Amino acid sequence: MSFFYAFLGFAVLIILHELGHFAAAKAVGMRVERFALFFPPLVAKLRRGETEYAIGALPLGGYVKITGMNPAEEIPAEVAHRAYYRQPVWKRVVVIAAGPLVNVFVAFLLLLVFFVAQGPTVGVDTTVDAVTSGSPAAGVLQPGDRIVAVDGVRGDAERLRAQIGTHKCPGRQTAGCAAAKPAAVTVERGGREQTLRVTPKYDPETKRALVGFAFSPVYEPQGLIEASGSAVDGMWRVTTITVDRITALFYDAEARKEISGIVGGYETSRQVIETSTFETVMFIFALISLSLAIINLFPFLPLDGGHIFWAVAEKLRGRAISFRIMERASVVGFMLVLALFAIGLSNDIGRLQGDGFGVR
Repeated sequence: MSFFYAFLGFAVLIILHELGHFAAAKAVGMRVERFALFFPPLVAKLRRGETEYAIGALPLGGYVKITGMNPAEEIPAEVAHRAYYRQPVWKRVVVIAAGPLVNVFVAFLLLLVFFVAQGPTVGVDTTVDAVTSGSPAAGVLQPGDRIVAVDGVRGDAERLRAQIGTHKCPGRQTAGCAAAKPAAVTVERGGREQTLRVTPKYDPETKRALVGFAFSPVYEPQGLIEASGSAVDGMWRVTTITVDRITALFYDAEARKEISGIVGGYETSRQVIETSTFETVMFIFALISLSLAIINLFPFLPLDGGHIFWAVAEKLRGRAISFRIMERASVVGFMLVLALFAIGLSNDIGRLQGDGFGVR
């Protein structure tokens, strides 16, 4: 079912994005020819009034077709006054910006739900939350175990972690070397205490011995006002990080390795739905919705930001800009979007064939 719910979540975000364009276009008097979920070939369609509602076969997004988006297209005289390029600039900007703004609003609402229902992490307790596959703890510790002591030492999570770190490899500490002595980990499982032996291995990143598990986080739900502030702060952080990373794609090879595409976003969402709480699922889809808005606002055709850029440029110039110029610019934008898609897909395939997406 996680496959279906992940698919449904993405479909809802796409529908809401396109619904923003659709509602704004209708509100300012433009003629909407088609409202489509996914891209052609069309597998189903239904006409209501002047608008055709359709579902495409390629689940890569959606679109709203407005009469006159191409100034060169032939338009019946009776609807020519409602064509996109016949409208004042402010109407065009409103219609194009409405899609990303809906995604921003959805992200805010989902983050608000997350912070009210679950809240931010304020610490960890001594319960095992997850065990790393292939680690010394795999097959020994289990999620839900409450760690009572390590080598007879009791205390909070940090104290227990520090005790595990006292175990040293014989001789020089090298990546992955096993400790000379196993750690005696006393856990409470099923209401009974038992002592298990796990041999830590040295991790060069943390510079100490680890057994490969994570403690359960402790959350603190917030009130509505505080949660609203946390949602706005979180959205700002995600926005700055996303912009920085996309900008870094042009000059940083490591940044290109980190990017994920549609497959990665879908698979991450599916795993979160399968393994996490409802609140965490809301958090993930909030980030996806916000990322959809941010990426769409980059000033390259065929993205929404490209249409806004050229509309504003026309306003500043004081007269219409040649469609031939915009067509040439759109080729550059399309190539950039295609390159971004290709990089993300390549990385996603590599992760599917390798260590996965790091959710579980």
